[in-house]
Amino acid sequence: MSERAAVISGIGQSDVGRRLYRNPLELTIDAALASIDDAGLTREDIDGIATYPGSMDTPPGFSGAGTVEVQDALRLNLDWYNGGIENPGQLGSVITACAAIGVGYANHILCFRTVWEGSAQGEKGRASVTMGGRSGGGFRAGGFMQWSLPFGAPSAANWIAMCAQRHFHEYGTTREQLAQIALNARKNAALNPKAIYRDPMTMDDYLNVRLITTPFCLYDCDVPADGSTAFIVSRADAAADLPNAVQVEAIGSAIHGRPSWDQWDDLTTMALRDAAAMMWKRTELTPADVDVAELYDGFSFITLAWLEALGFCKKGEGGPFIEGGRNIARDGEIPLNTHGGQLSAGRLHGYGFLHEACVQLRGEGGERQVAGNPEVGVAAAGGGPLGGCLLLTRR
Repeated sequence: MSERAAVISGIGQSDVGRRLYRNPLELTIDAALASIDDAGLTREDIDGIATYPGSMDTPPGFSGAGTVEVQDALRLNLDWYNGGIENPGQLGSVITACAAIGVGYANHILCFRTVWEGSAQGEKGRASVTMGGRSGGGFRAGGFMQWSLPFGAPSAANWIAMCAQRHFHEYGTTREQLAQIALNARKNAALNPKAIYRDPMTMDDYLNVRLITTPFCLYDCDVPADGSTAFIVSRADAAADLPNAVQVEAIGSAIHGRPSWDQWDDLTTMALRDAAAMMWKRTELTPADVDVAELYDGFSFITLAWLEALGFCKKGEGGPFIEGGRNIARDGEIPLNTHGGQLSAGRLHGYGFLHEACVQLRGEGGERQVAGNPEVGVAAAGGGPLGGCLLLTRR
């Protein structure tokens, strides 16, 4: 498989905070230089660059920099570059970089994702900048939004909440079960010095906080933050002497249903179903081999859907599987979101999960490190009609 020609040779991350009020390009350069240094490379070695979603910035803070800005700031000489929002989820840029490595377009590709949503929102809060700060007036929606906005559903929170409601209806899933995603994240975030929210959270805290969009409460929704994460994806044979490389074993990027948030054939699973199935077809490893799972939690239900799609439990049994939190604890059957996920550590929009998977496989998790020297990890991001995942192994 071509992705096995690729390794993640370096990782880097800027400061992460609720509202840093720092220039997003500056955050990007911090993370990029850290990843290059971590790989034992120099800027002269970097001959490729990839990002998601590029330089677009709607809503405000959604993107901190595009490939052109970063190439120019770092004075890179590139053989290959790619950036854009039409990818299989946020990790699609890394998946694309693996493909470019596999066919020989580049030797060392810098992949990055920067957000500054916390600062962009300021003290006004998330709702005030939904849809780029537009509310009423002359705004005319196009695409699928023309069908959701008139019914008061402007946000992915609303769309994914309907998927969760369907899962509740079909399989009897409960809010108390779903709460374990948030409670587990907060426990892990307490051991992550970069996490936004580290104070303890109880079931009562979860159940008594305000609802956002049924069945999601505030703690089911990720935390807007500022920060940048970067990786170096390298040719395996060009990284033979790089000490921290993590092997890419398989990728998943498939979508076999309609590319729609609300017209998917099975709203309880979304495109995650197809991406996960593709990944397992590209490896001899199985879900039983995975030691740590870092699964997207833009909203808590997405994590539950990834657990089912990836085969850590059977379809429809995600609720009972996570009930009580034992199976997903750091010392449980499948340690989940060991850094605190986006629900507590902050919304780094997908890249944070891949970063944490590499940290765990490299044994660098500190207090939150999963015991037993994890050898296989999975990182996944996306929801609705977006989904991408990578299976990684300790080299």
